[in-house]
Amino acid sequence: MRAAFYEGQETIRIGPCVPVPPGAGEVQIHVSHCGICGTDLHLFHGKMDHRVTFPQVIGHEMSGTIAAVGEGVGGWATGERVTVRPLNPCGACPACRAGHSHVCQKLKFIGIDAPGAMQRSWTVPAHTLHRLPDTLSFEQGALVEPLAVACHDVRLGEVRAGDFAVVLGGGPIGALVASVANYEGARVVVSEVNPFRIRLARELGLEVVDPRETDMVALVERETGGAGADVVFEVSGSPAAAELMTKIARVRGRIVVVGIFPEPPKVDLFRFFWRELRMTGARVYEPRDFEKAIAIAASGRIALTRLITDTAPLEGLESALRRMESGGQVMKVLIRCSE
Repeated sequence: MRAAFYEGQETIRIGPCVPVPPGAGEVQIHVSHCGICGTDLHLFHGKMDHRVTFPQVIGHEMSGTIAAVGEGVGGWATGERVTVRPLNPCGACPACRAGHSHVCQKLKFIGIDAPGAMQRSWTVPAHTLHRLPDTLSFEQGALVEPLAVACHDVRLGEVRAGDFAVVLGGGPIGALVASVANYEGARVVVSEVNPFRIRLARELGLEVVDPRETDMVALVERETGGAGADVVFEVSGSPAAAELMTKIARVRGRIVVVGIFPEPPKVDLFRFFWRELRMTGARVYEPRDFEKAIAIAASGRIALTRLITDTAPLEGLESALRRMESGGQVMKVLIRCSE
């Protein structure tokens, strides 16, 4: 059994690991595929070292099959195809008691605060499991987690059929947010500067513009008769988008902040006051978002596999992270953990 260990200082080591037998309330999974995401890149850059126990197996966007079931686990059997919602809340803090365990004040994110999925054999709490239908490939199953992020974002944005939505940022999450909003019947415009991502988003059937070539404020005003967008998703984490989001939202429009800002951005609070805007933060997901993501994936209405730029063995993880750093022709890279 092998795993990908993050050892700090932008170092990934591929080495042997000892499978952990499932304890009470746990299951052991044979991992098939695991996706690399922006969180993994932040971790690789040392931004989360204060949360990591070195060496740490990373990864959380995964698919696989149940290999063993621990004591007291009901409703699950070996051989079932699953993905994992990698959140382990405390169950006792004010957020958990209020029913918001996905933003638990002591939340353990599996793959950062606990060993992750980039290993052949992975043991996790049974409450994190979601079944994958046989119609989904393991490659598609590894995309359910980021798709669940998008489902959560769109749900918090209260997107309805006929809405005009703008997505600022066309990376993997931005493309999925736009696709899910489109699935819900909204007209969606994506703002993105990377030519590769622009081309890929258009291949997904999305309407995309380059803000360096298009005045976004003028575009939104023209397309909405001067009203503004019903909902704006800020996914890029860029200061320019943080300034733009308030300029293009309609009166009582919704703004959903998905991107992570390394520094507090400039935000026009006067515009919030003047237009009675509503801004919502969107962090991770809830169980219903995973179930929605699985249903959407199974419907075939979003070409998920088109987002996969490449697949690689565990040994290719560090080079894939370097490719992501460049911001070039890469969207989603999957790591094969079963080899």
